[in-house]
Amino acid sequence: MRYYQLEDYPDKLRRVKYFDKDTGITYVFLTNNFDITALSVAELYKNRWKIELFFKWIKQHLKIKSFYGTSMNAVNTQIWIGISVYVMIAIMKKLLKIRVSLYKILQILSASVFEKAPISQLLTESNYKYEQPRNANQLMLWDLRWNASE
Repeated sequence: MRYYQLEDYPDKLRRVKYFDKDTGITYVFLTNNFDITALSVAELYKNRWKIELFFKWIKQHLKIKSFYGTSMNAVNTQIWIGISVYVMIAIMKKLLKIRVSLYKILQILSASVFEKAPISQLLTESNYKYEQPRNANQLMLWDLRWNASE
């Protein structure tokens, strides 16, 4: 662990130690706020960590790699769109009784955006078997059948 030297942050800092009884872990926080209690400092960091975990969850599940805007409205709009898509997918999964994960459903839908198949057909388990049409009027690009008599 690297400790910053005085030149890196010239103002006074307060060191707060907090022992979490649930996990048995001792946390050490540095803050420049001398007006609040040590417990408040620990709670603020804990809440901040929850926010970090929330954004990590958003990036992993909603596929938001970066925000297109930096204003509060732009970020809120993008998050709400992502959450709305996630909830719609979850509702669809429940209504159609689909056994695959939400992540897999998102992958299937993103890969088949331009297909004209019904969503229920895309998402339900099927054994697809390729059958060549009997009267195909389209020529084969490569005829890969090998004739042993040749």
